[in-house]
Amino acid sequence: MRRGRALVALLAIGVARAAPPIETIRWVAQDMPPHFSFVQGHAPRSVAELGNGEVDGFMRLLLARMPGYRHEFVAASTARYEAESRRGETLCSTLHVRTPARMTWAYFSHLYPPLISREIHVVVRRESLARMNQGRPGDGRLVLAELLKRDDLHLLLARDRAYGAQIDNQLAQQAVPRMTVGAQLSSQLLNMLRAGRMDYTLEYPSIVKDYLKRIGDPDALVALPVAEGLSTLVATVSCSRTPEGRRRIEAIDAAVRALAREPDREAWVREWRGDRVDPADLKRLNAYMDERARGGPRIE
Repeated sequence: MRRGRALVALLAIGVARAAPPIETIRWVAQDMPPHFSFVQGHAPRSVAELGNGEVDGFMRLLLARMPGYRHEFVAASTARYEAESRRGETLCSTLHVRTPARMTWAYFSHLYPPLISREIHVVVRRESLARMNQGRPGDGRLVLAELLKRDDLHLLLARDRAYGAQIDNQLAQQAVPRMTVGAQLSSQLLNMLRAGRMDYTLEYPSIVKDYLKRIGDPDALVALPVAEGLSTLVATVSCSRTPEGRRRIEAIDAAVRALAREPDREAWVREWRGDRVDPADLKRLNAYMDERARGGPRIE
């Protein structure tokens, strides 16, 4: 009997030794509700604490399909993400668009096509609306290139943030003030806009709407569509350009393709977006996922 128990114990030890260790992916977390939200003022402490916005809601689906990994969330600015990556540490993020500069220190892959909620807008105080509307074209969209030429309007943006190819190209041609912000970048800039520290900033309208709801002043700020905002890129995921980061981005890319191949796509889309799915968004999403299901890795 004792011999039998000893044999079972030895077998258990052998299995434990043979089992590969669970690896950890450290994710950049930034408070950008409703896209990615901190719970009670802090970054998620587990996958269960992820919100249900566009970005954190998709992560909730995706990470559930990565059983070989545990996940940690680190409140970190873009500057910290870059600094740690350049030091050889590994972080991953679903909050950063791909730019040529970032590709020197991070790998990128794709998650899903651009949704209507990802269209960048100009954000102003309501009392400044008349000034912004001067010379507005017939389609109702402001032209950022024209706004940037006006000496009577002052723009302020977060340092290290990218907004999509067309907007970034326009900003590169001007001396636009940028400020260093932390992991709660959107709230910081919108607070400053309300206080009159600048005339306008750039942000997603859904983030502005959520911010106004939280402060209890729905009429304080207005988000106006901008012509160049239509160029927003596909949603991306990135990991530090390290050997560990390469393994992480490969695993994440594989999980996206597995998600795309699931037969009951309607179920996880409903879990992710609820009743908020725009028909045009759904058409783009299905076409994108069909292509991802058939194709191989997309890692840059």
